[in-house]
Amino acid sequence: MGTIKLMHAKLHRLRVTEANRHYVGSITIDQELLEKVGIIPLEEIVNIDNGNRWSTYVLPGLAGSGQICPNGGGALLCKQGDTLIIWANEHCDRSEVMGTGHRARVLIADENNQVREVFYQTLTPNGETLDYNGYETANGKKLTNLPLMVEV
Repeated sequence: MGTIKLMHAKLHRLRVTEANRHYVGSITIDQELLEKVGIIPLEEIVNIDNGNRWSTYVLPGLAGSGQICPNGGGALLCKQGDTLIIWANEHCDRSEVMGTGHRARVLIADENNQVREVFYQTLTPNGETLDYNGYETANGKKLTNLPLMVEV
């Protein structure tokens, strides 16, 4: 059946704390945030800010600092105070996903880039299809009032 590319981790609503266009590529992200969702250093990620998309790789920043610093060319696509959505993908065997499902960990940050909520978005096998199970915690509890639309 081949492979498919699925999101496995997402950092939602991070605020840029600085932008350094003179650094050689990448984006520096608070290591604690990376660990919460399972993004590892040097892993390729995709970023969105006001419609700008670019692909780069992660460098760990000081844990607990809230640091979000696009470097190199990415620094030209955003400025301090901008809000980003950062996600990482992985290539999965399609037949394995159809048989066992898939789970992506998502972190929503507050205005200081600290953890507001962590949950999973899951795909569960259902015969020949997959059911999307929305938002659930690590222990399987469904989140019903998740703040998807956050005030700006």
